[in-house]
Amino acid sequence: MVERFFSGKITETAGEDAGNFTLLSGPPSCGKTSLLFQFAFNAAVEGHSGNRDVVFICTRRRLESKPPYLSQGVDPSSDMFQHIQMKYVEDDEAIKKYFAAFHLHHKFPVAVIIDDFGDFFDERTCQERYNSPRGRDLAMVRTLALCRSAILHAKDY
Repeated sequence: MVERFFSGKITETAGEDAGNFTLLSGPPSCGKTSLLFQFAFNAAVEGHSGNRDVVFICTRRRLESKPPYLSQGVDPSSDMFQHIQMKYVEDDEAIKKYFAAFHLHHKFPVAVIIDDFGDFFDERTCQERYNSPRGRDLAMVRTLALCRSAILHAKDY
């Protein structure tokens, strides 16, 4: 899986890759967004079956205040960036809405990336919603389950 983050040929096929999810965690400002953006670029370059679209879900203000760094050798004017569809959302409800309608896509992306996933879940709001001190954890797990189900259902559709 690590080779997918860096330059080089992706050898997996869509069928072998179906349903794979990866969680990347680390301290603030350690380069997670840059690594994910590089992954998005590489996935677009190596797109399966002619499909090169990648969806990058993030918050606009965060991305504009801390843009990702590109690896050396990546041309910032490359046409491949046109295959990275930026989806700006503000909270977990917007993520759920996106995945609830995932099966309606005419062409499914080769990858969906959610940058700073945990930041979309407000601790207090989630605790109130689930009437639990672990409401945020519940909300994140339920949203991840929805994302996975939506992607798997769409692949069978």
